[in-house]
Amino acid sequence: MALLRGKESYLLLVTTLMLSVIGIIFVYSAGTYWSAVHYSGKMPFYMKQSLYFGVGIVVFFITIRLEILKEQSFWKMAYLFSLVLLVLVLIPGIGLERNGSQSWIGVGPLTIQPAELTKITVLVYMSHILAQHKTGTPVVNWRHAVIVIIPVALIMLQPDFGSVFILVVSVFLLLFVAGYPLKLYAMIMVAGIAGLVGLIATAPYRLKRIEAFLDPWADPLVSGFQAVQSLMAIGPAGIFGHGFGQSRQKFLYLPEPQNDFIYAIILEEIGLVGGLVILALFVLTIYAGYKFAVQAKSRTSYYAIIGLVTMLTVQAFLNIAVVIGLVPVTGVTLPFISYGGTSLVTMWLIIGIIYQLAK
Repeated sequence: MALLRGKESYLLLVTTLMLSVIGIIFVYSAGTYWSAVHYSGKMPFYMKQSLYFGVGIVVFFITIRLEILKEQSFWKMAYLFSLVLLVLVLIPGIGLERNGSQSWIGVGPLTIQPAELTKITVLVYMSHILAQHKTGTPVVNWRHAVIVIIPVALIMLQPDFGSVFILVVSVFLLLFVAGYPLKLYAMIMVAGIAGLVGLIATAPYRLKRIEAFLDPWADPLVSGFQAVQSLMAIGPAGIFGHGFGQSRQKFLYLPEPQNDFIYAIILEEIGLVGGLVILALFVLTIYAGYKFAVQAKSRTSYYAIIGLVTMLTVQAFLNIAVVIGLVPVTGVTLPFISYGGTSLVTMWLIIGIIYQLAK
C-alpha cells in the first residue's frame, strides 16, 4: 500500500521521523554518561534506541497494510487482551517494578508496558462503540463508563497516574466530539476531583509531590529533587544553550536524564530556540493528525484518529509541563524522543493506525 497522498500525509511522516532522529541524538547526549556508570558493559542507550526506532518503522509499515484494523471485532479482542496484560503485570514474578511502579512485563531481555497498548485499544474500541449511535439518538451509554473504568482501575493499581491522566483526558475529548452533553462533564469533573482527593488520601506520596510542585526547594534533596535539578538545567541555558553535549545536569545530577526529563537536557544544551523547534514539530504533527481526522471517510475513523492524536498531544505537553515546572512530577515519556522501546514503538504503531484508518 502506497502512503496516502496530500501534504498532511507527508507532513505527519516527516515530523515524526525528525522527532525520532532528534530523540536518538539526545539520548546519546543525555544518557551516555549515565549508561557508562550504571550499565557498564551493556549496549549504550542510543544504540538500543536506534534499534527500537528500526522496530518502530517496521511496525509502521506492517500496520498500514493491516485492513483488519478497521474491524470492531479486532479491537474488541485487542481491548480484552490488553486487560489480561494489565492483570498479569500485577502478579509478582511476572510484573517488574521500577521506581515504585509495577508497570512492566519481562519477555526475555525485553520489557513491555501494557498501559501503553491499553490506551490505544480503549480509544479505538470506544470509537467503534460511539460510531454505532445514529444521529439524533442519545449518546450516553453505561458501556462507555465500563470500557474506561476497568483499565483505569487496573492501571492505578500499578500505580501509574500519568497513563491514567492521559487516557481519561483523551476519552473525555472523544466523548465531547461524539456529542456528550456538557452538563454531564460537570458531574464527571466533580467525581474526578473526589477521586483525586481519595487517591491522595490513600497514597500520601502523591500529596508530597503536590507540595514539591508548589515549593520544590522546601525539600530539594528528596521530594523536590527532580524538579529542582530540571530547573537548574533549564534556567542558566538561555536562548541558545551551552552547546550540544555540554549539559552539566546529565552528570548524575538529574536522575536518568535520557528518560522523562530529556527535554530539560535539550533545553540545557540548545536553549530556548531548540526547545521551540521541538514544540513546533509536535504542533505540526498534531495539526497533520487532526487533518487526517477531518478528512476521514467514516465516523469510526474520525473518532479513532481524534482519540489517538489527542492522546499523543496530551502526553507530549504533559511531559513538557512537568519538565518546566508547570505541573507536579509524574512519570510520562516525551513521545518519539524519550528513551524506551515500548514508548517509541507504540508511537509508531499509533502513526501506522492513523494512516490505515485514514485510507
